[in-house]
Amino acid sequence: MNAATLLKEARRLRRARRPDVVVPSDLVEFAHAVGVKDLDDWQAALLRSAAPRMILNCSRQSGKSTMAAILALHQALNEPGSLVLILAPAERQAKELFSKVAEAYRTLGHVIPAESYRKLGMELANGSRIEALPGTEKTVRGFSGVDLLIVDEAARVDDGLYHAVRPMLAVSGGRLLMLSTPFGKRGVFYEVWAGQEEWDRYEVPADQIPRISEEFLEEERRALPSWVYRQEYECSFEETDDQVFTTAMIDAAVSADVKPLNLGAA
Repeated sequence: MNAATLLKEARRLRRARRPDVVVPSDLVEFAHAVGVKDLDDWQAALLRSAAPRMILNCSRQSGKSTMAAILALHQALNEPGSLVLILAPAERQAKELFSKVAEAYRTLGHVIPAESYRKLGMELANGSRIEALPGTEKTVRGFSGVDLLIVDEAARVDDGLYHAVRPMLAVSGGRLLMLSTPFGKRGVFYEVWAGQEEWDRYEVPADQIPRISEEFLEEERRALPSWVYRQEYECSFEETDDQVFTTAMIDAAVSADVKPLNLGAA
């Protein structure tokens, strides 16, 4: 390593952390530090969970995106060299979640300077990166060694994308967080929620969220079709509105006693 490189590295290390600001190691304390003072019980439990796989089935306006943003920023600040990926079905949604990360970063006072700062990502002086990507398989295949993978609006993310990103955690042993409001009895979000795999599961209907008034919920109940209200506010996996046969009907039509037809030879 030549003298110029050594000097550059020394400057980077001096910039890597402001000495006047301490990043709390406890995530609940960290949430308070970035301005989230009143945590719900489920939020505090999530932040203190050490589970490698977490899934949030939450009402609209529950605060799930804020929790994901806190987890993303804390990982990047406290674990130098971390790679955090935020995936969402569309760029608008990815940008919205990353804006919460950026807001928390500004509130904390840019404790570790950003080497680069974009509308959908940042790279910090400690070598950590946070990247927010619209959910297509082509945009994510180049990444590896992910330390924290966040899938926002997971019920609406293409199954192929989910299958493409899981191997990114194989070597790093990174954590996976899926968060969404339900969107029918279909797709990987429903399958994971209803399955038997080891996931830390959180179900948060609207009537358990202090910030949502009973009056508002009653107004929504009157204004929305009943199945939409149950889906958006009660964490219910409803039959999709374009579904001819219900999930129960399909399940009832399948029997382990009947051998499936093998049409391969034909």
